Amino acid sequence: MTPANEAELAEMVAGAQTALRIQGGGTRAIGAPSDATVLSTSALSGVTLYEPGALTIVAGAGTPIAEIEATLAAEGQRLAFEPMDHRGLLGTNGIPTIGGAVAANVSGPRRIQAGACRDSLLGVRFVDGAGRVLKNGGRVMKNVTGYDLVKLMGGSWGTLGVLSEVSLKVQAVSEAVGCVLLHGLDDHQAVKAMSAALGSPYDVSGAAHAPVGVDGTPVTMIRIEGLEASVAYRAEKLTALLADFGAEVVVERDAEKVSAGWSWVRDVALFQGGTGDVWRLSVKPTDGPGVVVAIKQSQPEAQVLYDWGGGLIWVQVSEGSDVRAAVGQGHATLIRAAEATRARVPVFHPESAALANLSAGLRKKFDPRGILNPGLMG
Repeated sequence: MTPANEAELAEMVAGAQTALRIQGGGTRAIGAPSDATVLSTSALSGVTLYEPGALTIVAGAGTPIAEIEATLAAEGQRLAFEPMDHRGLLGTNGIPTIGGAVAANVSGPRRIQAGACRDSLLGVRFVDGAGRVLKNGGRVMKNVTGYDLVKLMGGSWGTLGVLSEVSLKVQAVSEAVGCVLLHGLDDHQAVKAMSAALGSPYDVSGAAHAPVGVDGTPVTMIRIEGLEASVAYRAEKLTALLADFGAEVVVERDAEKVSAGWSWVRDVALFQGGTGDVWRLSVKPTDGPGVVVAIKQSQPEAQVLYDWGGGLIWVQVSEGSDVRAAVGQGHATLIRAAEATRARVPVFHPESAALANLSAGLRKKFDPRGILNPGLMG
């Protein structure tokens, strides 16, 4: 099922007699295997409004992210939330779409500075489980009363409605970029260094640590963006600040090399082509190294990559493993696994009873028949 427009989308949802699996570009094979009928939004494509002066773009949910990025780049602008491309990690084909990024709240390394995908979301149009066309928000940031459906749809994974159009705020591309690299830190030292950088006044836009970097040794990455003189000044100040950690500190100013390094982090290239299961952990940064130690007690060969200053940890473990017992107060999401594992292990972290009741109530309100991605979020 591939509706050509929003009206057809509403008709198809309203007339559906079976469960629907909502799909954008088909790049995120996440969740339990499903035999539900695929409903693709790929034909709901195209930029319908772009106002560079207002830093606003409106596009159909099926619009390829590459098309949006090209449109923005022509005006020296970009998506602030730096969306990840899951294809390399998951071994999928297809084309990443803006609706898919919004539905999954896909947010890259710049989240620590610019916020998540949903923080860039200004407005949405979508079809709920009853086939009703709903809209919320607009083309400017403003306070709202009642349900903030814009934020609610961001990260709902198609369980509350099928997106047909999204409106986003964008930002200017930085004039210059730099990356302060610290070589040889262990996980605990790296988290402390990233926390120091993020707590400084030097406006860090990325903070990541790879215990095993491209060259096989530990590397901690601190990104800064902005005007040329400002980047040079902040790089110097951060170098002095981080010198106390005893690591070799190098400043990389080549824009192409810096971009390639952060794409490596964003798309979790370290685990691409691997065979183990991949988990995405959300934890308090200071808890991260301890969580990894706990995981390695039963999974000594586990590999990790820290992003968001240590608040996001990607973990690759042996097939069929469940790492949730080691996470403590954090959250663990199963991103890559064999079908048998995905059929047995829930994708998302179990909710508390109160939150589960709230989630169920929202789904009943927006999808009374329970046909939109049933079972995906628990």
